[in-house]
Amino acid sequence: MLDHPLAPRHGGALRDASARYGVALENWLDLSTGINPYPYPLADLPASDFHRLPDPAALADLLAVARKAYDVPAKATIAAMPGSDLALRLLPLVAPAGDVAILSPTYSGHAEAWRRAGRSVHAAASLGEAAEQAAIVALVNPNNPDGRAVAPAELLRVAEQLAQRDGLLIVDEAFGEVAAALSMIPHLGAPPIVVLRSFGKFYGLAGLRLGFVLGQDVLVERLRDLVGDWPVSGPALSLGRQALGDSAWQSANRQRLAAARARLEALLAGAGLAVEGGTDLFVLIRTPQAVAMHESLARAGIWTRVFADQPDRIRIGLPPEDGFDRLERLLRSVGP
Repeated sequence: MLDHPLAPRHGGALRDASARYGVALENWLDLSTGINPYPYPLADLPASDFHRLPDPAALADLLAVARKAYDVPAKATIAAMPGSDLALRLLPLVAPAGDVAILSPTYSGHAEAWRRAGRSVHAAASLGEAAEQAAIVALVNPNNPDGRAVAPAELLRVAEQLAQRDGLLIVDEAFGEVAAALSMIPHLGAPPIVVLRSFGKFYGLAGLRLGFVLGQDVLVERLRDLVGDWPVSGPALSLGRQALGDSAWQSANRQRLAAARARLEALLAGAGLAVEGGTDLFVLIRTPQAVAMHESLARAGIWTRVFADQPDRIRIGLPPEDGFDRLERLLRSVGP
């Protein structure tokens, strides 16, 4: 088992990394997250976004824009959250009773949330196994950290199976913006499905803390009640509305991310590293030298992501434009 400073719960945490490796904060190339390194351009926000309570009308406007951007069916409900991570941690409070099966390995937050709520949690290697183990099934699609993808048709079959047991299918689409064909949002309505959407990853504005939960009326409304009348900040309302409505930027950004991923995979191949999986926001490498590589890169100010329970895997996010050459130079010196 790796110690905490080496394998933190999430990516980022650069202050701890700086203390451990003696690299100044401003000198890090942070590739430890799946956050877009080419963020949506920040607009000048009105002072009222900071001085006043968030306006309910502005929240309604944001939800209307989000509904159009995500192509949400009229029969499904959408609610804003201060990040999809909070939504997944609140779900155990409003979900049906019963055990939970999580398609694994994946992001640890799902299992943590259900266990802390007193639920029995099963790690399932396949979706079929998950549906046999529990009435509540959760998965990340596409998955973090390996990019595993499950087709909507298969998810719909499982949702129908769970419906017969008054169950629930939870689909975390944190990276769904770069995998539109996998989204379950167009299928929301009658089946017992809840979808979580992150805003910060694709738009590169993770610090804004904005996300959405979508699905059946009763469950989503219960979540909305838990976060109260002001679920997100005034700046999040303004920036979220602008970014979600900017279809031209979204299209151009998807093309840029796909090209950056191809460039990153070519760079890694040139260093003798085989990519096992990923999305257009990160790639995953399997190598016996994963921990040693992470340490060597960290000492040079490049922060990647390793996993306490998977010490032969290292996840690398997309570099910004000026980060490719730096990463390539360091990988050549580190080796596979």
